[in-house]
Amino acid sequence: MSGIDGKVVAITGASSGIGEATALLLAERGARLVLGARRSERLAELTARIEKAGGEAVHVRTDVARAQDLRALVALAVERFGRLDVLVGNAGVGMVSPLDDLRVEEWDRMVDVNIKGLLHGVAAALPLFRAQGSGHFVTTASTAAYRVVPDMAVYAGTKCAVRAICEGLRQEAGESLRVTTVSPGVIATGFAEASTNPVVRARLTEMRDRVAIAPGAIARAVAFAVEQPADVDVNEIVVRPTAQA
Repeated sequence: MSGIDGKVVAITGASSGIGEATALLLAERGARLVLGARRSERLAELTARIEKAGGEAVHVRTDVARAQDLRALVALAVERFGRLDVLVGNAGVGMVSPLDDLRVEEWDRMVDVNIKGLLHGVAAALPLFRAQGSGHFVTTASTAAYRVVPDMAVYAGTKCAVRAICEGLRQEAGESLRVTTVSPGVIATGFAEASTNPVVRARLTEMRDRVAIAPGAIARAVAFAVEQPADVDVNEIVVRPTAQA
């Protein structure tokens, strides 16, 4: 199967930002969507918007830190559409702060969502992909996986882990499964608001307001990877604002 039309695509972190933009673009191109995020009301609104435009979508509340939630997301895809072609692992958190702040609970949450969430998605979808003889993992990493800067040590560590796990998955996937990592730079989302350090939050907000690009830029990168013929595996895509250093 090539192209996007008719493919069944599950997206985590689908209620806003990159996940929402990706859902809307793939629906426009004919994908059948299974949407997951923690904010059920936002998911319901997005599902209704897609259906009103003539698309197909279902949703279920999903916290990727809970392995059972990823299993439920994959099960919903099979129940509703009979298969799953693509899992877009987009859910992520970035409560960035200096290590001296010792915000240990925030460190734990980043590990739980960014790293364990990826693994939970692999555990839920990989057996189905093997049984089908096809499947595609698309995971959102970050330019922080390539460049570590002050205040982002833990966040960058989780994104480096994401990149490493996805590369290992690619090498083990064999000739029938595809693995893509998409690494955004500064995007116009609510990322800055997640920081509980007011100085860091102000700096991130200023940078976002000055150079950020729209989430649709990442959605188009995801679509590019998904629409390739089955024998073409786009492994890594880095998308950043032209103005980002």
